[in-house]
Amino acid sequence: MSSALTDLFPYPIVQAPMAGGVSVPRLAAAVCEAGGLGFLAAGYKTPDGMYQEIKQLRSLTSRPFGVNLFLPQPETADPAAIGVYAHQLAGEAAWYETELGDPDSGRDDGYETKLAVLLDNPVPVVSFHFGVPGREVVDALHRVGTFAVVTATTADEARAVEEAGADAVIAQGVEAGGHQGTHRDAPETDGSGIGVLSLVAQVREAVNLPVIAAGGLMRGGQIAAVLAAGASAAQLGTAFLATAESGAHALHKAALTNPLFVRTQLTRAFSGRPARGLANRFLREHGPYAPAAYPDVHHLTAPLRKAAARAGDPQGLALWAGQGHRMARDLPAGQLMEVLVSELTAAGAALSHYTTGGADR
Repeated sequence: MSSALTDLFPYPIVQAPMAGGVSVPRLAAAVCEAGGLGFLAAGYKTPDGMYQEIKQLRSLTSRPFGVNLFLPQPETADPAAIGVYAHQLAGEAAWYETELGDPDSGRDDGYETKLAVLLDNPVPVVSFHFGVPGREVVDALHRVGTFAVVTATTADEARAVEEAGADAVIAQGVEAGGHQGTHRDAPETDGSGIGVLSLVAQVREAVNLPVIAAGGLMRGGQIAAVLAAGASAAQLGTAFLATAESGAHALHKAALTNPLFVRTQLTRAFSGRPARGLANRFLREHGPYAPAAYPDVHHLTAPLRKAAARAGDPQGLALWAGQGHRMARDLPAGQLMEVLVSELTAAGAALSHYTTGGADR
């Protein structure tokens, strides 16, 4: 990774921006203070809500941090399909004694206004999900001293990231929890994602950008593995979701290691875009019928998810989690960083011993 970007965080560990109230300022601050790169998630927040969180984070740490933005989505959803799905969800609304949300509640997530805030009040790093920002956006960020990084799930997407002038690419493997950051929502590609180790290798051969690996990473040894594969840093989400500083709902944190939830699955059930979560009742019953309609379905199911949380029912929540969720550790974020760095150091020493022909060989 370019030395300027590397200098922002001593250890090659990035805390993934998890939208929906998980990546709160106290979590990002704890990661930054421990030598990683903490992130705020601006997704689903108002521009002022994002700005207030940035101010709060700055009061908690003087170290560099990042802010993540969702790219606006094209209006490609079939209104009839959304209507059919709403009819299917009527029973859920009755069960939780709430109304379904308005699927037409907005498509752009306040993107332009948020970007304007970040240009007026620059932060060290801005990352982008669900597409590639225009070259003019990246150039504008560079003019105010902000690094731009973009998620890619294929080598072709990584090439688009490089063409936009970004400073690094986040290679998101299919193991990752939450939404896949595909640049185009193509239902015909559902289930065809690439694992993080293969993706890092492919992206390294496709572009000359530094690579940040993401997808199911929970241990320092896994971080060492993606670094050995050519990544410059590793991005971890689910690992930090379980920490004390995380803003995740207590039901969500508990579900990560609850034997009741034995696997994860990519689903459109909650948002209309592929996202990996713990397989619960809602996902199993509605996932097969959910249309490709983001953020329409997200808006439609939002009241259901809130009602399930109020009822203490994890079977109705979007329990986003990566494939390594069972390895989640209930630790403060700073302590988790210490453990990860220790594991990474040990793994690096073991690899060095092997590659240099250690005493046992």
